Amino acid sequence: MMKVDVSRLKNMPVVATVEAFDRCSGDLAERVIFNSRGLVILLSLLATLLLGWQAARLTVGSNFSQMIPQSHPFILNYFDNADSLGGLGNAVRVVVENKQGDIYDPEYLEVLKEINDKVYLLPGVDRVYMKSLWMPVVRWTEVTDQGFVGGPVMPENYDGTAPSLEQLERNVARGNLSGTLVANNARSSLLFVPLLERVAETGKAVDSAEFARQLDSIRAFESDKIGIHVVGFPQLVGDLIAGLNKVMVFFVFAALIAMVIIFAYTRCLKSTLLVTVCSIMAVIWQLGIFHLMGYVIDPYSILVPFLVFAIGISHGAQKMNGVMQDVGRGTHRYVAARYTFRRLFLAGLTALLADVVGFAVLVMIDIPMIQGLAIAASIGVAVLIFTNLILLPVLLSYSGVSPRAAARSLREGRAQSRLEFLVLFTRPGPAKVLLGVSLVLVVIGYLASRDMRIGDLDPGAPELRADSRYNLDNAFITRNFGLSSDQFAIIVKTAPGKINSFETLLEMDRLEELLRRLPGVQTTVSLGSLTRVFTAGNSENNPKWMSIPRDELMTTNATSQIAVTYPDLVNEDYSVAPVIAYLADHKAETLERVVALVQAFSREHDTEDRQFLLAAGSAGIEAATNDMVQHAHYRLILWVYLAVILLCFITFRSWRAVLVAVIPLIITTILCEALMVWLGIGLKVATLPVMALGVGIGVDYALYLLSVQLAHLRAGLSLADAYRNALNFTGKVVALIGITLSVAVVTWIWSPIKFQADMGWLLTFMFVWNMVGALALIPALSYLLLNRKFENSDSRSVENDVVEKTLMPDGKGQERLRTGSERIGTVPEVQ
Repeated sequence: MMKVDVSRLKNMPVVATVEAFDRCSGDLAERVIFNSRGLVILLSLLATLLLGWQAARLTVGSNFSQMIPQSHPFILNYFDNADSLGGLGNAVRVVVENKQGDIYDPEYLEVLKEINDKVYLLPGVDRVYMKSLWMPVVRWTEVTDQGFVGGPVMPENYDGTAPSLEQLERNVARGNLSGTLVANNARSSLLFVPLLERVAETGKAVDSAEFARQLDSIRAFESDKIGIHVVGFPQLVGDLIAGLNKVMVFFVFAALIAMVIIFAYTRCLKSTLLVTVCSIMAVIWQLGIFHLMGYVIDPYSILVPFLVFAIGISHGAQKMNGVMQDVGRGTHRYVAARYTFRRLFLAGLTALLADVVGFAVLVMIDIPMIQGLAIAASIGVAVLIFTNLILLPVLLSYSGVSPRAAARSLREGRAQSRLEFLVLFTRPGPAKVLLGVSLVLVVIGYLASRDMRIGDLDPGAPELRADSRYNLDNAFITRNFGLSSDQFAIIVKTAPGKINSFETLLEMDRLEELLRRLPGVQTTVSLGSLTRVFTAGNSENNPKWMSIPRDELMTTNATSQIAVTYPDLVNEDYSVAPVIAYLADHKAETLERVVALVQAFSREHDTEDRQFLLAAGSAGIEAATNDMVQHAHYRLILWVYLAVILLCFITFRSWRAVLVAVIPLIITTILCEALMVWLGIGLKVATLPVMALGVGIGVDYALYLLSVQLAHLRAGLSLADAYRNALNFTGKVVALIGITLSVAVVTWIWSPIKFQADMGWLLTFMFVWNMVGALALIPALSYLLLNRKFENSDSRSVENDVVEKTLMPDGKGQERLRTGSERIGTVPEVQ
C-alpha cells in the first residue's frame, strides 16, 4: 500500500484527485452522493424550480375553526348546538360613528343604511341573526293598557324628516338599545354581524382573511363626519396579514444580518452565499410542498419559514467551517467536502431528526392552526437534510472556499481561541460553581414560572400593539358601549318544548344571579330573567308580577313574546337557550372564574331532562382554547424531550452523555417560562409552539459539540483536551450561530406586530441561552457525569488524536491512530 498525502494531491489534476479519493474510505451513502454530484445538483435545481412555482401560488388565510380545539368538550357542545346559537360564535362588530353630532341625523342614517346593506350581502354573513338599526329583526316592545305592543326600531315610514327621527329616538329608548346597538352618548351605532361556518353559495369555509379584505371596502365611507370601527376575529386576522409586509421587512433584515456576521467571521463571500442559498432553497421547498398538500399559511405560522432558514444557517455554517479548516491545512476542496460530510453528517442528521420530531409532536394538539404549523415546520426541517447536509457539501466540493479565508481560518485555529476560558469549566472548582449557579437559576426560574398565565393577559388583541387600529377600535367600542364584545354563553338544553318550564327558567335565572356577582361580569341575559320582565308586562307592568310563574301557559306566552323580540335567545323547538354573560374582558383569570362557577352549578343542578353545557360565545370558545393549551403544554414538552432523549441516546450510546446534552435545554425551557411571566406574555395558541421550537433548535448545538468531544474522550484524551478540541472545531461555530441568530431576531422587538415582537424576545433568549448552555454547561456537566467514565482510558499526549476506521477498497476495515491535524489535513491511505 502507498500513502497519498496532500502535497501530492495538491499537484494532481482535479480528475485524478477525485478518482483517487473515490477509492478511499467512506460509507455507501457518501460514495453514492459524491460520485453523482452532477445529478444531485441537477435534481436540486429542478426541484427548486417546480416547488418555487408552487410556493408562489401559496396563499395566506385563516378561518375561525382553525383556531379552536376541535375535540374539546366545550367546542363539541357548541358544534352540536351551533344551529340554535346564532351569533354566539364567530362574529364581527362594525361601529359607525357620527363625529359631528348624534345618530339622529338623516345624512348619518343614510350612510348607515348603505353600510348595513353592503355588509348584509357579504358572503358568509349569517343574515338571520345580523342586527343593526336598519334590520327589521331589531324590535322595540312596550307595555300599554292593551298589553304588549311593538314593532321594528326603524320606523316603517322613515323618511328623514323631524317626526320620523323623533319616532326613531323613542323606539331606541323603548327597545332599550342604549349601550348595545346604540352608544351611551348616542353618537354611534353598531352592526352585529355573525358569520356562518361555510359560505352558502360555495360550500367553502369562510376565509377570515378574505372577509377582512371585503370589510375594508366599508372603510371607504370614512370621512370628516363618519368614523368606522371594526372588531372581531376576521378583522384581527386581516390586520395581522396587512402587517405582513412590515413583518417580511424584518425577516429580510434578519437574514441580511446573519449573512453579514457569517461573512465577517469567514471572510469568504462564495461560501457564505452558498450557505444562504441552500437555506433559502429549503424555505422554497417547504412552502412549495406545503401548497401541494393543500394547505394555506396562516398569520400565526408566518414565523416558520424564518425558523427553517435559521436552522439551515446553523447547520450550513458547521459544514462551511469544516471545509474551511481542511482546505486551510492544504486539503483539496473535494476531499475536504467529503471529510466534512463524513464527520458531521450523523450529528447533523440526528439534530434535524430531533427538530422534525420536536415539531411533529405539535400535531397531537387538536387545534388545526398548530397542526398546520407543525406540518409546515416538519417539512421545512426535513428538506434541510437534503439541502444543507447533502447539497451544500456537494456544492462546496466544486466551489471550495477562498484560499485567503482558509489560511486565516488555519491561523485562528492554531492561535489560542477567544473561548479558551470555557475550558476552565472542565475543572472541579469552576464546574461546581457553575452548576451551583445554574441550580439557583433553575429554582428561581421555576418559582417565577409558576405564575405563568394561560391565555390573553391584556384587553383587546394582544397580538397587536396597544396603539394598533384594531385595539384603538376595540377601546372605542368598550368606552362608548355598555356591553363588551366578550360574550360567554352557557348552553341550556332540554327536551323539545321544555325550555320554558318553570323549573328550567328558574334555574337559568339563578345562574344569572350568581354570574352577575362575579368580578369581571358586566351583566347577563337569558330566557329566565326576561320571562320576569315579560310576565310583569302582561300584567300592566305591575312589579308584583315580575317573577317566573309556575303556570305553563303564562311561561309559554312570555317566552313566545321573547322569541319574537330576541330570536337569538331560544331556538325554534324550545329545546336550547343560552345564558349569556357579558364580560369586562377576556383575560385568563376572568374566564377561569366563570368556568369554575358554571361547572360547580352544573354539577349541582343538572338533571336527566336539563343540562347546563359549556360553552359558546367568543369568550366561551376562548375559555375552551385556554383549557386545551393548559392541558397540552406539559404533555407537549414531555413528548418533545422524550423524542430528543431517544435520538441523543441512539447517537451517543451513553445515558450520561444524553443527560449532558438535555439538562441545558431543560434549564433554558424553565427560564423561558419565567421570562414570559416577566414580559407579561400568556401561554396561548400563538406562543405554545415556542417551547418545542426552542428545544428542537437548542439540541443542535449540543449534538455538534458533544459528538466531537465524545470522539476525543473515547480516543483517550483528557476531558480538558477533548473539550478544547471540540470547542475549536464545532464549538466556535456554535457561538457564532448563537450570536448571529440572536442579533438577527432581536430586531423583531421593534416590529409593529406585537406577536412578532414577543417572538423576538423569546427566540433571542432561547438562542442565547441554548448557546451558553451548550458552551458552558456541557464541560461542567461532563466533569460531573463523563469524566469518571473515561478517566481510566489510555490518555495520550498527542493533541487531537482520534481513532479512525478507514474502509479499504477490498471492503475490509483497518483502524489506526491519526493525529487531529493529520485527520483533517490529509486523505486516507489508498492502494
